Amino acid sequence: MGHNGFSRRTMLTALAAAASAPVGGLTLLVPQTFSMVARDLDVITVSDRSAAVSWTTAAADPIGLWRPVDSDTELAVGPADSRKPLRVVHFDETPTAYHYVEITGLEPGRAYRFEARSRGVRAVSGAAVRWWNEAQRNEFRTLVPPPGRLLRTVALANDVHYGEKVSGELVPFLPPGVRQEPGLPPYPQIMLDALLTDVRAADRGADHLILAGDLTAAGLPGESRAVRSRLDGWGAFGRDVLVCRGNHDRPRVGAAWETGTRLTGEGHYDCWGPDFLPRQRLFSYDLDGLRVIGLDTTELDGAAGRIDAGQMSELRGLLHAEPDRPTLVFGHHPVTRQSGMTNLGGPGFILDRHDAATLHRLYQRAPGVFAHHSGHTHRNRRTRPDIPIPVNFLEVASIKEYPAGYSLLRLYEGGYMVTFHPARSRPALHWSNRTRAELFGFQSRYSLGSLTDRNHVVLHDMSGIAATPSSRGAVAAGLTKAGSDLAARRGPR
Repeated sequence: MGHNGFSRRTMLTALAAAASAPVGGLTLLVPQTFSMVARDLDVITVSDRSAAVSWTTAAADPIGLWRPVDSDTELAVGPADSRKPLRVVHFDETPTAYHYVEITGLEPGRAYRFEARSRGVRAVSGAAVRWWNEAQRNEFRTLVPPPGRLLRTVALANDVHYGEKVSGELVPFLPPGVRQEPGLPPYPQIMLDALLTDVRAADRGADHLILAGDLTAAGLPGESRAVRSRLDGWGAFGRDVLVCRGNHDRPRVGAAWETGTRLTGEGHYDCWGPDFLPRQRLFSYDLDGLRVIGLDTTELDGAAGRIDAGQMSELRGLLHAEPDRPTLVFGHHPVTRQSGMTNLGGPGFILDRHDAATLHRLYQRAPGVFAHHSGHTHRNRRTRPDIPIPVNFLEVASIKEYPAGYSLLRLYEGGYMVTFHPARSRPALHWSNRTRAELFGFQSRYSLGSLTDRNHVVLHDMSGIAATPSSRGAVAAGLTKAGSDLAARRGPR
């Protein structure tokens, strides 16, 4: 999130939340044991035919500080309604302290039991009180995909913060942030490269990548150029890659930004816009029947969100002209009251209430709008609309810190499936697990969200969207795998 725009009240809110949290994610000050423990067990992803779990191994040193311990990785899985012993579907003796296993070949709509182990030690959740953590029961149920063909897959991500040096600070030096280890590349570079590699993998197969803001740490020219160069290597800007501006990408005042575009009468310079998009402009894209609308929700100064009259008028015209067209909207700032009441920044951290109410009314008259993707809060959260409309208001966790991932939006003729996935490269998993300690140990509980926030299915008419060649191939591959036995794969190193 960075300390950009946070108030003293916000900081006190975060401190109070951290103080009330159990010690599960914190470093213990008194030695409890010198034996290795397997902890922080999470069910990260559940789709129709796959699931992913993660855990860490650690031991207390002589003064009671928890240190990572390398160990093997073992996972046993079986149907929840079977009395047979769980079968080991994955074993890897490669030493690691950060364990991540994906299971494939599962049956849609079926419950499974599992047990994760390292050196024979059973992994448990790292939080004593975490009511949404389904890993406590060591069970999960696979999703049932929407009816019809798979049409295309869209990756949703945000909050790269390219150029950032310290992760997790809300105000300078508090809470204590996490820095990259000496000799390693900057963590935003590692995480962005891991994201771009991961969403192109055969088992992810993203046709498009949408980045909902905060691509840079401070909107500096070098940051913007570096991000744009990497995105251009992934795909065509405005077709394969769609972006919007976040508050960290906004124009600034100062010598470091004076090579950018000067905003008339403002005294600000925009270094992000020349590499990406002009400020406070709406952009609409036609992806073979799928309409994607990107909004610039940033203020000129500060972290809060707004939409100016020109953008709102253009959005009104687009939705009025084709109200039933399948439409995904994205912008950096969350929209709903529930988001304002539950994020650490408070109600002033999200979109202006007048603009949010206008969006709700526009969506109410445009039944084709099925989802609104936001970043900014660095968490996975699905919030209720302020009025009864069938729009999925989805916040996706930051790629640059735990749980360090992205959501896949798989569009079918009869609806869509959302699944969250961590970036799987070994450096990315290592950095992600280091940042679990952010927010005084509260990071993992705040940012991961519930299993259903991260993974769910929504029915909606998508029949106007054309299928991509890669999606047609994915359907065929899925049919040939339908009868396969349980299999597991660990993320690439």
